[in-house]
Amino acid sequence: MKIDSRQLAKSVQDFVCEYRQDIHRHPELSMKEFRTTDRICEELDKMGVSYRRMKPTGVLAEIKGGKGEGKCVMLRGDIDALPVTEETGLPFSSEYDHVMHSCGHDTHNAMLMGAIKAINSIKDEFAGTVKFIFQPAEETGEGAQAMIADGCLEGVDYAYGIHINSVNPVGTIRTCPGPMQASAFWFKIRIKGVSSHGADPVHGKDPITAAAAVISGLQDLVAREYDPFEPVVVTVGDLHADGRFNIIPAEARMEGTIRTFSREINSHLKDDLDRIVKGIAGAYRCDAEVELIDVCEVNENDPEAFEIGRKAIDEIGANFLMATKTMGGEDFAYYTPHVKACFFSLGANMPDKDGKTWPMHNGHVLFDEAAFEYGVALYIQAAMDTLAL
Repeated sequence: MKIDSRQLAKSVQDFVCEYRQDIHRHPELSMKEFRTTDRICEELDKMGVSYRRMKPTGVLAEIKGGKGEGKCVMLRGDIDALPVTEETGLPFSSEYDHVMHSCGHDTHNAMLMGAIKAINSIKDEFAGTVKFIFQPAEETGEGAQAMIADGCLEGVDYAYGIHINSVNPVGTIRTCPGPMQASAFWFKIRIKGVSSHGADPVHGKDPITAAAAVISGLQDLVAREYDPFEPVVVTVGDLHADGRFNIIPAEARMEGTIRTFSREINSHLKDDLDRIVKGIAGAYRCDAEVELIDVCEVNENDPEAFEIGRKAIDEIGANFLMATKTMGGEDFAYYTPHVKACFFSLGANMPDKDGKTWPMHNGHVLFDEAAFEYGVALYIQAAMDTLAL
């Protein structure tokens, strides 16, 4: 079937921008996207598109082609926001305190809705099925797993996802075959000592000193225990203790993340983390508890799905750029072991009034709405090319 996906995307661009701005005004945190879910269902009802509400939030919509049975393609957009205070000054800025779509999931939601509107208008012209996943809780790594457990992948052959990018230029789309984004683990460590007067530390067991040694030791774990040709990042992003300038506290707590592309390293992380942390804490006469939480797997693009996507990028008139691997995690990775899948990075650079470009997860970040046309067109083209195989 010959389609003009760019023209279809143009035809829904105003709708996409208006819908996105409404979603942007009303951001919601992970697994609390109740108003967002209601808005998605409202628009689907207007279009007459069948859907199922997921639990507790999120939506699975479906359009069956009028030319009979065929393959099943899933298009995914995530919908949750972040605990960030908006500082963009946009007329449609967040109306909620310390909640913002600073990762662009409002744009993913809107582009997916635009793709539904466009594909619904040509549903009599193709065979097969397109599923559309409005996925909650990407930021916490819970959403994809919850959707899979609720049956979103039943019958799906291929899956495609898009993430907007505030740094790359409009009209560019990046992807690559194989690993694209790292696995991500969240660790929590409690080091338990004995409180004492700061002037008399010999009668206490100092968890802060132990915590400092643990932080250093975690970097030695990377440098001395893993293959130097396998990149591993360990970051401690939070450290707390309830002491005072003259009080050694009873406990110190830290949280952080470990990122890697190696499934073999992943399989050893829990034991390695336990051994290092508890061994160092013990040397300082302290006890330690370690919790390692799996946030997302390695996001790995299937070679066949990548080739379909690369061709689709050319067909919509965008500029294909080979993506380099990044340590940033993405829970789209949970879909990839089950179906042939490919993930894309969509350029949407928009400098502020001072000419500065801001990164995502920042309260100043902006996205150029002109990029939405490319995102919607890519969703349409990748889906239709896949169904035509």
